[in-house]
Amino acid sequence: MSETPEQRSHTMRAVRSRDTGPEMIVRRFLHAAGLRYRLHDRRLPGVPDLVFPSRRVALFMHGCFWHQHPGCEAAARPKSRPDYWNRKLDGNVARDARHLAELAAAGWTALVVWECETRDPQRLAALAARIREKGRT
Repeated sequence: MSETPEQRSHTMRAVRSRDTGPEMIVRRFLHAAGLRYRLHDRRLPGVPDLVFPSRRVALFMHGCFWHQHPGCEAAARPKSRPDYWNRKLDGNVARDARHLAELAAAGWTALVVWECETRDPQRLAALAARIREKGRT
């Protein structure tokens, strides 16, 4: 049974771009690990979710579906309206690649944490170590 336009509108309104559950997990973990950051710096390409200015690290937290995490089950494309979804999701992936390249060209290290990785404490610990490493000269 398909949703009515009103139901779909209500569902899509609930999709958040900031302060999502996975983002809050990562933020809490990194803060507890002693790392301090800035949120959503609009001066940087792609408006990273977390920015570590002194380390020149920009961190993006990508939803597996919306940003098409390679090899992840959550990234399966919808079977309905494939033309629309292929164009939309391919555009998201291209935009993400462009933002990562722009940050690299500006001398920043861009890191991506996928939604499915936020449930793994070992992955988060490795992320914290990688961010700390960028602060060493």
